[in-house]
Amino acid sequence: MLIKPSNVVSKLQLISIYFQQNSMSQYPIYYIKPIYSRDKQNKMLKTGEAQKLAHIPTRAALNDQTSSVYHNDTINLFINYVMKDGKKSLARELIEKTLEKIKRVQLEKYHKMENIKEKEKVELNPRIILYQAIVNSQPILHLTPIKRGGVTYQVPVPITDRRAQFTSMKWLIEAGKDKDRNIRFHDQLAYELIDAANNRGKVVKKKQDLHKQCEANRAYAHYRWS
Repeated sequence: MLIKPSNVVSKLQLISIYFQQNSMSQYPIYYIKPIYSRDKQNKMLKTGEAQKLAHIPTRAALNDQTSSVYHNDTINLFINYVMKDGKKSLARELIEKTLEKIKRVQLEKYHKMENIKEKEKVELNPRIILYQAIVNSQPILHLTPIKRGGVTYQVPVPITDRRAQFTSMKWLIEAGKDKDRNIRFHDQLAYELIDAANNRGKVVKKKQDLHKQCEANRAYAHYRWS
């Protein structure tokens, strides 16, 4: 049964829904994305939101989406950025060695300390160190070239959360590659992550230098809206 739109707006909405449903996706637009994280599932069970989604059509989970306790979206994204030429097994091995190196360095630091209060401040979970390093390396602003009157100005513009996360991970990986020939990539990356988690190191300095450049070019900020 065809629906005859009463006005132009409803007709455009029907056209947009038609093209969204007949795009490359094999699922219609009303299919919801799967919730595979155990933490989200437990929260939804406690709040009762899971009952609302019981009879709603759901898309199938992707190959890398699992409810395993070892699954982590941030680490998987970091592995994808490290990966080169499709060698994901090698990238995963490098990140696992990096987390192992972080654990060893932090344990050595923990056992060297004699004061109990200082020992409590030492973070032994390498995943938390990785998260903190990414957060500390995320820039707030970035420079965008905008041409006005034949002159190109570097205009400071707020950066999105997704772009900031990508930039911080990219900087950390580049810092891991910028090393001596005798130092392995996963060792150098581990030290860079520990430094960034403690709000120091090359990557944090790079973020601060970018913010200083944005502060120096704040006079051109109005070109963003012109």
